[in-house]
Amino acid sequence: MTLAALQQCFSVEGFALVPGVLDADGCQAVLAQMETLPEGSAGTRCLLSQPWCTALAERLRRHHTLASLIPPGTKAVQCTAFEKSASRNWLVPIHQDLSIPVAERVVHPDLHGWSEKEGQLFVQPPPGLLEQLVAVRVHLDACTPQDGPLRVVTGTHLQGRISPEAAVAIRDAGVMVDCCAASGDVWVLRPLLLHASSRASGRSRRRVLHFLFGPSSLPHGLRWHSAA
Repeated sequence: MTLAALQQCFSVEGFALVPGVLDADGCQAVLAQMETLPEGSAGTRCLLSQPWCTALAERLRRHHTLASLIPPGTKAVQCTAFEKSASRNWLVPIHQDLSIPVAERVVHPDLHGWSEKEGQLFVQPPPGLLEQLVAVRVHLDACTPQDGPLRVVTGTHLQGRISPEAAVAIRDAGVMVDCCAASGDVWVLRPLLLHASSRASGRSRRRVLHFLFGPSSLPHGLRWHSAA
């Protein structure tokens, strides 16, 4: 697929696969850094403060294909590690990613859903900002249909905020696509794209780094919790 076709696919469908971003040695180097995850934890949101993670974010941003999908001037503002396996297994219901990590609370009528996770403050900003965000999911292991892959409803990122009730109806009426991948592949998606995942049914490990990229400046006096 040409870069122009990939960009068009990403714009219309809301997700795109970029294969072979990391080679086997690159995946192993990242996995060695992830061995510090707490035992029994499904993941953590607090990796961007670590030098190896910020270096990987910069590598992703400079990758010749990914750079065509990540807008210029965009910063990495969060990195979340996920592991799904026989011992760390879960499902995720259909939803959109609506919250962003910010440095402090700001009172404004356009800001909703304040929460705190792992010591970080999150808020739901206006849809106009959410539409600018790009999620980059780095697969460190192969992900098959038995590994509880991310499942998406094509094109739903173009519908703005979708209520939970409408999300279920859209899921039931539409076709969900499994985002399977080989080790080292990267899925790029819009956080407003409706997505879900089921429990893994096999005994393999599915380890993923989920980077969030966003504009350098935020509205209403908000600041990112961290940015690289």
